[in-house]
Amino acid sequence: MVGQSLYRSYNRYRTLKTSIISALPIVILMPHSACNCRCVMCDIWKDNKNLKQLTEQDLTALLGALKKFGTQQVLMSGGEALLNVNFFRLCEILKQHKIKVTLLTTGLTIKKNARQILELVDDLIVSLDGDEALHDAIRNIPNAFSKLKEGVEYIKSINPNYRITARTVIHRLNFRNWDAIINESKLMGIDQVSFLPADVSSHAFNRQMAWEEPKQDEILISERELPELQEVITRITNNEDNFKTRFIAESKEKIRDIYQYYAAFYGLNPFPFKKCNAPWVSTVIEADGNVRPCFFHDVIGNIRDSSLENILNSESAINFRRNLDMSKNAACVKCVCSLNLSPFTKLA
Repeated sequence: MVGQSLYRSYNRYRTLKTSIISALPIVILMPHSACNCRCVMCDIWKDNKNLKQLTEQDLTALLGALKKFGTQQVLMSGGEALLNVNFFRLCEILKQHKIKVTLLTTGLTIKKNARQILELVDDLIVSLDGDEALHDAIRNIPNAFSKLKEGVEYIKSINPNYRITARTVIHRLNFRNWDAIINESKLMGIDQVSFLPADVSSHAFNRQMAWEEPKQDEILISERELPELQEVITRITNNEDNFKTRFIAESKEKIRDIYQYYAAFYGLNPFPFKKCNAPWVSTVIEADGNVRPCFFHDVIGNIRDSSLENILNSESAINFRRNLDMSKNAACVKCVCSLNLSPFTKLA
């Protein structure tokens, strides 16, 4: 076991140094292109009629590369992954190969699927946008909050130790509701909650083109609202217990960076620097088979045309990683999230 761990660490280190993928600890799969919510900060649902999904054959074809690269964790993202009728078969295949499965979900159907989730999914990350009224309004789905809450409570009633975390995008519509989000997370039994600002400038989340005004202004916190945002963040970061217990996943500095991110749109400060190595330690495979270095960069291949190994280690993909300057790349500078995995980080 120690030898295997050292071998993985060495391969991760070699990948970071050479930009040739020798290890790929994390893979993000999008099993289904559609979503069962109609969120105001996301355009994925607008393409629901053009359904795309990963098949069992797609996943089986990936297994050789996942084994070679020592993949330890697959994050099932979307769209809504649970809409794929073969979702749990995909999880079963991954579990047979000792790969940890994490599900990112809207939470609308987790109660219905609770037994299989507990059997085949290692942990859940649910989306939470506010208290009941605001969450339903942002999701544009009646009873979205109550379905999420019932699902979380039902799973916890079966297995209180099953890990469920929440992820919240903080934006113009919900930043004043931040305290309520934390309180509601605790009340429904969430183990930890994570916060990030809204992506308002990229082509991610099925945007055919980057948002322009007035759509951007619906989500972007305005300059005149920044002092109020700062007051809310001060109040949040003054609650020591939420940080000491790690109920809030981010550090106080990361929470304060949310203010810096929105202030940067008005030239008040630079965008917060994010130390990230996502293109070296992970990849994103979309429902149509397209492969990206991360959510925010261009497609580099398709698993239905070539093997994942050949895509990731093509000359163009290697050159992309070698030449990527995150301090200057437009997508990286305005990125709302980051993944920085050291060669020695344990995933399981």
